[in-house]
Amino acid sequence: MNDERLIKLDRLRYTKNTTSSRLAILAILFDVLFFVSIYKSDVGTYYYNILIGASIIYNLVFMLAVFLGSEGVKNYKQGYSWLLVALGVIQIVRIFILPAGAHAATVRAGGVQTQVMGDAQYIRVIVYLAVSAVCLFVSAAVNLRKSRALNAHVASLNGRQA
Repeated sequence: MNDERLIKLDRLRYTKNTTSSRLAILAILFDVLFFVSIYKSDVGTYYYNILIGASIIYNLVFMLAVFLGSEGVKNYKQGYSWLLVALGVIQIVRIFILPAGAHAATVRAGGVQTQVMGDAQYIRVIVYLAVSAVCLFVSAAVNLRKSRALNAHVASLNGRQA
């Protein structure tokens, strides 16, 4: 192994995994944009149901879990990568729940049938959720790669000292 690669691996012992952590925080940002886009909509009474209540609670839990995950991956803990992957999968699944339902629904507002979520907003919220999921997947992948390299490097150092 060349010296430059060895130095990079050794630096991992003393630095934080800011790339993975920042990507996880970016995923929260895109979730907030989704959250704001959905909840600022006021089309009749469509959004006044149990699904919206569950969505609000999930968004709060999501933000807390991703923040926890961002702190875990910052310290090269592999288990938090799997948490971020699971949350990324849920972000993809969410596309087919609230946005898809609101895009397909119409309500009577002011005596006129109105689509609950227009095409532009539908595309925008799908992009927010998809980008949030991609950030989580990349954050997890970067952390897994770096933490495995760090663990192997530490093991090789321990083998040399024995």
